Amino acid sequence: MSDTFFHPVSGFDLPRFAGVATFMRLPHVPLEDPRIKDVAIGLIGAPWDGGTTNRPGPRHGPRQLRDLSTMIRAGNGATGVRPFELVNCADLGDVAPNPADLMDSLNRMSDFYTRVKQAGIVPLTAGGDHLCSLPILRGLASDAPVGMIHFDSHTDLFDSYFNGSRFTHGTPFRRAIEEGLLDPKRVVQIGIRGTSYDTEDKDFAHSVGVRLITIEEFFARGIEDVMAEAREIVGQAPTYVTYDIDFVDPAFAPGTGTPEVGGPNSFQALQVVRELAGVNVIGADLVEVSPPFDASGGTAWLGISIMFELLCIMATAVSNRRGV
Repeated sequence: MSDTFFHPVSGFDLPRFAGVATFMRLPHVPLEDPRIKDVAIGLIGAPWDGGTTNRPGPRHGPRQLRDLSTMIRAGNGATGVRPFELVNCADLGDVAPNPADLMDSLNRMSDFYTRVKQAGIVPLTAGGDHLCSLPILRGLASDAPVGMIHFDSHTDLFDSYFNGSRFTHGTPFRRAIEEGLLDPKRVVQIGIRGTSYDTEDKDFAHSVGVRLITIEEFFARGIEDVMAEAREIVGQAPTYVTYDIDFVDPAFAPGTGTPEVGGPNSFQALQVVRELAGVNVIGADLVEVSPPFDASGGTAWLGISIMFELLCIMATAVSNRRGV
C-alpha cells in the first residue's frame, strides 16, 4: 500500500472546495474494505438526533462537519502534532440510523461500534445528538467499564423525560452508569451551568461519585488546574472523551439545540482538549452541532477544529500504546 494512502489530500493538489468531502480529506474506508486492517483511528459520522427533545437538527451535523473539515491541514500549529504521520486515519463513513425507530437506531449504532472495536480501531465520532454516546459506549465498553471526561453545559444524567422516556439526549450517561459501561468514580463533567428543573441529575452524580465541575469553578480555578484534576480522576486506565458543542458559549457556537450562556470562548474550547495529553483515550465524540441554527457555519468550523485537537491527542495515545 502506498505510504501516502492514509494522508489527507493536500489543498495544493486539489482545491479545498473540490472533490468528494470526507473527514479532513482522508480516504473513505468502509468496515467491509480489506484496507480496514491498516486503519488505527476511524472518523465516523452518526447522523441521528432521535434523542433530541426540543430543537432538532444534529442529524445534519456530520455532513456539515465533513464539508468544513476540508480546511483542516496536516499539522497542529500549537502543539506540533502531525496525527496523520503518527497513525493511519480514515473516514469510515456514517452509521446508518433508522429515523423512524429510536431503539433500532441505538442497536444499529452499538453493533457498528462493536465491529469497530473488533477491528482494533479507535473511533472519533461526529454526532448527532448526545444520546449517540450511549451506543458508542455499548460497543466500546462491553468488556469492562471505562472512565470519561465530559465537556458540556449539561450533565445528561437524568433518569427520564416525559413520563418515562428513558432514552433522550439528557439521559445517556445515567444509562451508561447503570449498564456498567462507565465507572462513575472515573467520570468528570466539566462546564455544567444553566437553569434547571430540579437537582435530580446532580443528586445522582453525587450519590455514585461522578465529579461535577461547574462553569463557575472552571473559571475560578483556570483551565490548567481543572484539567490536571480531570487527568488525575481518570488516571491511566481506558478513558472515553465526549464533547458537547454547547460546552462553548453560544456567542462562539450558536448552532446547537440547547445553548447555555456563560461558557468558554473558542480558544478555551481548544485549550481544554490540549490538556488531555497523556490520557489513555480509547474513543471520543463531538456532538450536538446543529446546522439549521448555524447560518454562518462557524459552529461547525469550531466543531471540526475541536475534532482535530481530539485526533491529535488520540493519535499520540495510539502511537504510544503501540510503541511507535
